[in-house]
Amino acid sequence: MEIKVLGTGCPRCKTLEKTTRDVVSEMGIDATIEKEEDIVKIMGYGIMHTPALVINGKVVLSGRVPSASEVKEVLSKNK
Repeated sequence: MEIKVLGTGCPRCKTLEKTTRDVVSEMGIDATIEKEEDIVKIMGYGIMHTPALVINGKVVLSGRVPSASEVKEVLSKNK
């Protein structure tokens, strides 16, 4: 599984990255997690608000910081 956290480095983006890493570790998912901070690349995903979570090239969340349980649910659905 390929996971990207899109965000320019704001506290909300960092929170999403940490939550995602924690959940992936807790669930034992084999995934690569990348933090994308390049605004041009972020815009290429067509999102208007960060942070955003991309799984296997598909934007699954954007514009808010989800709870850990919501991240678990999204990861489970997109394995």
